[in-house]
Amino acid sequence: MVESRREARSLARVGVYGGSFDPVHNGHLHVARVARERFGLDAIVWIPAARPPHKLRERLASEADRLAMLELALAEDERAWISPLEFERSGPSYTFDTLRELPERVGLRADCELFLVLGWDNLRGLERWHRVDEVLSLAQPIVVWREGGDGEVLAHLRATLSTQACARLERGLVRAPASPESSTQVRARLERGEWPVEAVPAAVLDYIRSRGVYGGGGEPR
Repeated sequence: MVESRREARSLARVGVYGGSFDPVHNGHLHVARVARERFGLDAIVWIPAARPPHKLRERLASEADRLAMLELALAEDERAWISPLEFERSGPSYTFDTLRELPERVGLRADCELFLVLGWDNLRGLERWHRVDEVLSLAQPIVVWREGGDGEVLAHLRATLSTQACARLERGLVRAPASPESSTQVRARLERGEWPVEAVPAAVLDYIRSRGVYGGGGEPR
């Protein structure tokens, strides 16, 4: 993992991947891998959200648990970096604020190009994001388009976003095979005591079980 400001200054193309990661699972890893390979990213900064604006009423696993699960999932990835930036900021976790603060916070050089990594599901409601046009100008979006994705979502965005924002969004569309289950589906299985071994990295699954993060029972792997 990138661990110092000195290393950060050597990076030219950096992905920014935000989300609840509640829990992080193979679908997230799949999206990050595709984005990095298709756009030649030097590294991806994973940023767990403290209070996602669209999930203010949802109860998330603790910040400590979500950080620990990310660290386990990314332990072998030398080009992954985890930042607790949003945990240290009060109020909703707006992507606009994060993109403005991140370069100075981690020591990226002035000409470093930022890429906003998004899963297909992130497109729903994108037009309602805080200062969305500016978000899409601060970082080139990379959207990993799931095969069979709903084309109506793109049509809606074309009708609601600026022409420039739409052009940048479509420039970053990447078609890829379907990813595994969503975090919501994974949590539901864990809460019922079902163990989706294939959907969650082994080390993360062991952590969830040992800590009882989602309350479900189950047998160890």
